[in-house]
Amino acid sequence: MTHSPWRLSVAPMMEWTDRHDRYFLRLLSRHTRLYTEMVTAAALLHGDAARLLGFDGREHPLALQLGGSDPAALARAAALGEAEGYDEINLNVGCPSDRVQEGRFGACLMAEPALVADCVAAMRARVKIPVTVKHRLGIDDHDSYEFTHRFVDTVRQAGCGVFIVHARKAILAGLSPKENREVPPLVYGNVYRLKRDFPALVIALNGGVKSLAESAAHLQQVDGVMIGREAYHNPYLLAAADATLFEDRHEVPTRADIIDAMIPYIERAQAQGHSLHSITRHMLGLYHGVPGARTFRRILSTEGVRRGAGVHTLRAALAAVERGQDAAGGGAD
Repeated sequence: MTHSPWRLSVAPMMEWTDRHDRYFLRLLSRHTRLYTEMVTAAALLHGDAARLLGFDGREHPLALQLGGSDPAALARAAALGEAEGYDEINLNVGCPSDRVQEGRFGACLMAEPALVADCVAAMRARVKIPVTVKHRLGIDDHDSYEFTHRFVDTVRQAGCGVFIVHARKAILAGLSPKENREVPPLVYGNVYRLKRDFPALVIALNGGVKSLAESAAHLQQVDGVMIGREAYHNPYLLAAADATLFEDRHEVPTRADIIDAMIPYIERAQAQGHSLHSITRHMLGLYHGVPGARTFRRILSTEGVRRGAGVHTLRAALAAVERGQDAAGGGAD
């Protein structure tokens, strides 16, 4: 069976889904689509584009998420992403932070669907890879289904065929980004309704999904599911994704297998000047729910930040788990 490329993905998350995290996640699932942290078009055009765009070829399928509202600048940034080898350009129309609003991009752009359409059209004119949009159900008091429908319909007419919908509205004043991920209620029914009203579009659902079982349930209604923080705090849930959601029944790697596979990557990265902690901070949740998890986290969090920390530190953390030790006095999280 051929599945949508957006059937399962891990959300773009600032400070988290950097290249080290994505390499780690790719070892857990061959098919789950990965996204970069949001990169602004201005940063790419006026900053260190090579550093911002760099990734390991094994991270595919991989999407670059851009932030911005200037169609011409976004088009140039998208072209840079395509040239670097990304599989998709995604426009952020969902981030509610004050900093993003001041730059006139993120969730506040939902109030300007014609501008979003112009941005999409400009990027599509420059690149051959898919240009997609990640957005909320609405903003502030503009949260009716009719508002969301009009937004999608307007952007669809610019040629966007894939919409990743965070099933909450954003409250642009008075709530922090963290609160905007938790306080506005989830309204999955409106995402399902979008798929019914726009059957030709790929509609993927994001927000509050914590398991593959929940993902499978949503996939009865939509084309894709995007998992956010649960995939970061409990990354091993992705190890079963290929068999559960993609019908690829290859041998599932153990947690120890994942660590063994990370060691050559860490050695290469450290040789290039990256610290151990910059990589292993993304691995702290690997043993979530398993006896020894606290010791694993403690070793990586305390020993892993010290001068001279290297793969021997990661091996020590693995050995502690395998001995079933937990200095904190408890087993699983």
